[in-house]
Amino acid sequence: MMNHYSLQWIEAWCQENGWTDLFVERRNNFWAFPPGGVMPEPIPVNVLRGIKAEKGLTFEERLWSMSAVIGTIIAVLFTFWFQSPMPLVLAFAFNAVTVAQFELEDA
Repeated sequence: MMNHYSLQWIEAWCQENGWTDLFVERRNNFWAFPPGGVMPEPIPVNVLRGIKAEKGLTFEERLWSMSAVIGTIIAVLFTFWFQSPMPLVLAFAFNAVTVAQFELEDA
C-alpha cells in the first residue's frame, strides 16, 4: 500500500486552520479535533484533495514511479539481450500493480 499524503502536509494544514491532535486511524485516513470541537472528525476529503493537488507526489509515490520506469527500461534491455518477451511481461505486471496503487481511496 502506498501513502498518498505526507503527514507533514496534513499537520501544516491543521496548524493553519486550527485543527488539533491529528492522528491517523488507518492509511490515508486522518482525524483531528476541529476548532472548538470536542470530538475528532475526519479531515474532509476535499481538503485532502486540495493538499494533494498543491503538493504533488509524496516521496513514496516518486519512489514507486521511478522504480517502474527503471524496471521497464531494464526489461526492454533484457528482452533484446535474451530475445524473450518474459522480462517485458514481468515489467508489465509490476507496472500494473504500481498504477493500481496510485488509485486514491475515498473513505
